[in-house]
Amino acid sequence: MVTASASQAVATVKTRVSEIAAQSTRLVSVDVLRGLAMVIMALDHVRDFFSYLPFEPEDLSHTYGWLFFTRVITHYCAPTFSFLAGTGAYLATTRGKSVPQLSRFFLTRGLWLVLLEITIVDFAWAFVFWPAAGVIWILGWSMVCMALIVRMPVRWVGIFGVTVCVTHNLLDRISPASFGKLSWLWMMLHVPGGIQMTPQFNFYNLYVLIPWVGVMAAGYAFGKVLQRPDRRKVVLTLGLSMTALFFLLRGFNLYGNGVAGQSFGFPFSAGPWHVQATTTLTVISFFNTLKYPPSLQYLLMTLGPALTFLGLFDGIKAERGIGRILLVYGRVPLFYYVLHLYLIHLLAIAAGRLTHQPTAFLWHGGMFVLGIAPGYGHGLPFIYGVWALVLLILYLPCRWYMKFKRQHRDWAWLSYL
Repeated sequence: MVTASASQAVATVKTRVSEIAAQSTRLVSVDVLRGLAMVIMALDHVRDFFSYLPFEPEDLSHTYGWLFFTRVITHYCAPTFSFLAGTGAYLATTRGKSVPQLSRFFLTRGLWLVLLEITIVDFAWAFVFWPAAGVIWILGWSMVCMALIVRMPVRWVGIFGVTVCVTHNLLDRISPASFGKLSWLWMMLHVPGGIQMTPQFNFYNLYVLIPWVGVMAAGYAFGKVLQRPDRRKVVLTLGLSMTALFFLLRGFNLYGNGVAGQSFGFPFSAGPWHVQATTTLTVISFFNTLKYPPSLQYLLMTLGPALTFLGLFDGIKAERGIGRILLVYGRVPLFYYVLHLYLIHLLAIAAGRLTHQPTAFLWHGGMFVLGIAPGYGHGLPFIYGVWALVLLILYLPCRWYMKFKRQHRDWAWLSYL
């Protein structure tokens, strides 16, 4: 009995030591940056559900400064998610996960995310079956690809990722029509748009594999940088260099911002910048880079500052205040993502009822399927207020789930949520 008790005690100590080691190797700065992206992302989605404006914030013929800022600040979210998904996967190998285990995890979690996108996530947007490929979709397929890519040496994973991000704009002039019956495949890979599956059924593909898989691969290789003792200096240098390269390419209208007119029906999102009638519109034109698909300039404009912030966050403990709040959101990203969509959609219905606006369309397709109903919508001050309310409501359930995951590390299936 004594021997058995002693063995059990030793096993308990080993388990606890292992947990402490895992926590100590987890970089708080990565979670805080991810949490910041989650917070900003919610603003864009609140705007989607609450705005009365029938035009996109990037449309230079209608937009204005505050509206464009509300949109462009959220451009930082998707690249940060994808990049840090790769980084987090690499860091998992430093906590004992083998490459074969990581490969299997990428494959299974990627397929799970694809399924989640076309069911629970798509339903959250419209409350009807509305097949669309959003950010969860492309994160999933990028992970499926990464299941093979991570079997290469880390150096080659990084070379692959950076090469895809830098060179993919060379493919911009290739039309899906040139592939004939396989045009849908090129649209899945590089040209966003509506893919007609049947005369009555379209699949709306917003996020394409190229270059998003390259962003995740680059993030995976970047994880090795975070193991360096001088990582803060290296990350800051990299972030500032990428930002400077953006201003160089964009300032002289050089390579890397797509072809005007090929952006999922948003021709105003692509092409070179020009001096406009006002200073505000000129600034908007300058920062109006192509997101669908993400051009090299777009990736430099977003990932450069993101990595700069990551370097500034290095060493942060996030034990209280805003840092703690961001840490909570950043450690339960998928839980937060799904929850925030349903919350925003329901708040839109509640706000519409309280302000005597039409809400029936929000139950059966909403603005994403039916467009904005006449008489519906709110201004930016109201939108920012709802955004703050959403973050406030989400904090407690996210904190609970973060603690729940920490207390049940042995439940492997929780890593998929």
